[in-house]
Amino acid sequence: MDTFMLARLQFAANISFHILFPTITIALCWFLVFFHLRHRATRGTPQAAGWEQAYYFWTKVFALTFALGVVSGITMSFQFGTNWPGYMERAGNIAGPLLGYEVLTAFFLEATFLGIMLFGRGRVSERVHLVATLMVALGTTLSAFWILSLNSWMQTPAGYEIIDGQFHAVDWWAIVFNPSFPYRLGHKLLASALTAGFLIAGVSAWQLLKGTATEGTRKALRTAVTAVAVVIPLQIFMGDLHGLNTLEHQPAKIAAIEGIWHTERGAPLTLFGLPNEKEGRTDYALQIPKAASLVLAHDANAELKGLNEFPGAHPPVAPVFWGFRVMVGVGMLMLAVAWWGAFTLYRRRGRDASTWPRPLLWTLVGMTFSGWVATLAGWYVTEIGRQPYLVYGLLKTADAVAPHPPAMLMGTLVAYLTVYVLLLAAYIGVIKYMAEHSTMPTPAVRPPAPQPQIQTL
Repeated sequence: MDTFMLARLQFAANISFHILFPTITIALCWFLVFFHLRHRATRGTPQAAGWEQAYYFWTKVFALTFALGVVSGITMSFQFGTNWPGYMERAGNIAGPLLGYEVLTAFFLEATFLGIMLFGRGRVSERVHLVATLMVALGTTLSAFWILSLNSWMQTPAGYEIIDGQFHAVDWWAIVFNPSFPYRLGHKLLASALTAGFLIAGVSAWQLLKGTATEGTRKALRTAVTAVAVVIPLQIFMGDLHGLNTLEHQPAKIAAIEGIWHTERGAPLTLFGLPNEKEGRTDYALQIPKAASLVLAHDANAELKGLNEFPGAHPPVAPVFWGFRVMVGVGMLMLAVAWWGAFTLYRRRGRDASTWPRPLLWTLVGMTFSGWVATLAGWYVTEIGRQPYLVYGLLKTADAVAPHPPAMLMGTLVAYLTVYVLLLAAYIGVIKYMAEHSTMPTPAVRPPAPQPQIQTL
């Protein structure tokens, strides 16, 4: 493989590993805020201990996840300079400040209050500890805000001018709140809620099956199932809005997603098929007549541009086509499982979660990391669908790569992949261990004071 492809694979591996962890932490910390509030609201009742257990257990999971997200993000930032210097040379006047805002606001907020959140129980007041948890949650959301603002600007650039081949800011408001940003931010926040919710539900179900559940486990399970049942319809609605926006600003990406090779009115919706880019068709296509125009433009007779309109300027079709279907397929499975769980919760309200049907518990276990699958598939659609551009329509990816020897890039790629596989296995293994050894005291439970010994003669 040449330098260009190896550099792309290396960055893809890095961002694929990195995105797994912020996708959890963004929403997981808001779950922690909820657990903390419920603990305070039920203080003095038998329920309080359960909410405290839920908070304590998932705080440890958050800390582990946050640490992996931070270190993998640092590695990714280095690659901007080592493998893609052309990007920072051309777009650094815009990308640099946005990345700097993320560090100065989100990261500093997280770093300042994370220590209090993790180690402050019993050392600061309950109110201060709650505020610390809330600040960390705000920090994770702010981090998503700035990163998605930059990424969205690369998808739908606005508020700039080009002088001597370099991008310069003209309107920072237009840059930050570019045309695709609100939809992508909403889509990502809801995706994080689903990812964290299914993680909590899956781990809690595993604890029930293994007999290591606490009252906190049961409360966390009910909370997670309720949350994902509410969020998944919102995510479908947001996805529709995002699709309309993409159709307006990136029609080539939509054409690749749907396998539309030629411009047509009343375009059919291709459920499955084998994209044949060489011949310009989709083999063995299973289609619904006019459904693509109806879904994408809300008009059964609307005209959709085909890939023929973008010669040499459209993304590779197969990965975008299949990535989108994996994302939608997992989303539909999430909907079914979430509503199954919500129905069970409603039917068995007032009863212990351990009485839930074992098939449902095992299904939730199987869906533990389903959010990761959907996130990666959606991210591939977004990023591969932007090709051949880094900044859509303005800066090609091939024009930003550094001329490193392929052998060096191959060696570092293998090293990255090895480390990522080991870290991912360790992460899952640690969560499994914590789930199976969760009966440890919360920080608020202090050991009894030693009793004085009376010596007898």
